[in-house]
Amino acid sequence: MTHSPPESWDAHCTSGRTFRRLGDAERELLAEHAPAPDGGRALDIGCGLGELARHLAAGGYRVDAVDCAPDAVAQAAAHPENDGAVTYRVLDIERDGLGDLGPAYDLITFRLSWAFLHDRTRVMRRLRERLRPGGTLCVITPVAGTTPPGRRRTALDEDEIALLRAGWGTADRHDAEGLAFVVLRDPVPAEVTYAGKRQPAPHALTGAGVVVTDPAGRVLLGWSRRGVWELPGGKNDAGEGFVDTAVRELEEETGLKASKARLLALLLDSTHGVPRMTAAVRVIAYTGEPAVREPRLIHRWEWHEPADLSALAQPLFTPSAHVIDTVWPGLLTGLPHVHRYPVA
Repeated sequence: MTHSPPESWDAHCTSGRTFRRLGDAERELLAEHAPAPDGGRALDIGCGLGELARHLAAGGYRVDAVDCAPDAVAQAAAHPENDGAVTYRVLDIERDGLGDLGPAYDLITFRLSWAFLHDRTRVMRRLRERLRPGGTLCVITPVAGTTPPGRRRTALDEDEIALLRAGWGTADRHDAEGLAFVVLRDPVPAEVTYAGKRQPAPHALTGAGVVVTDPAGRVLLGWSRRGVWELPGGKNDAGEGFVDTAVRELEEETGLKASKARLLALLLDSTHGVPRMTAAVRVIAYTGEPAVREPRLIHRWEWHEPADLSALAQPLFTPSAHVIDTVWPGLLTGLPHVHRYPVA
């Protein structure tokens, strides 16, 4: 149930150390917000030495009290005030599940224990399913903002408390002498939604290189104003797929209109310390004749025999070379390293 193994909680108990006693404010809030109905059943998770479980039993609940530490459960069960209204058992709520517990509860409590759970979302989902209609789930927890730095692991910060309260029709928070006393009722059915995070810092380049050939099998390359031969292609626009990028860039740069194009592979390398992802796209059918449409970038377009590319007198743009190597493996030698992810 906790970040610490059960053995560490046993050591805590056997050493004589104790837990924060149940305060008057907590008792008053429990009486106000979670009084026991006739035949009411409660589940106290992380019961420790059983003080809250005994208080709930005195208020009219039949209580299942569970903890992952065997020694704590043994001490709680041996307490002289037990009158049979509390059933104690060793249970790790995360690893052991809920199969051995009752089918439904009017009240489920976590006192000073919620912060120690790893899989809080999953556990909460399963506990919501165990609440009777109108039932209450109560989390009593230290708050990070008022907890000494050395004990922050026992507390929840404001973000975690907000996350805890999400998905409930009632999610009231009260103060119990410095503890957050959170009352949750009426689980709200929901469907998953999707969202981004904060605006990311620029991290990588993504784009497409296009292999288009004429009826004689010659490949189209442009002589760039940056002094390299390159395939048609360019960077993705926001929200644009690789094939769409390839088709758009081909028309913008050359005037050719692709009617059929296929993604062959994704190629990952880097330039100037920036990751670069290039999609190798093969245009299978097109109309038109190539023309210089962006003279600020390209001097001219030429059809090249693929067999001649290994003996070009001028440099070949590295991403274009990797795309060409995808279409004609082994045609070019001495290529810089690239991670290649073929698309079936």
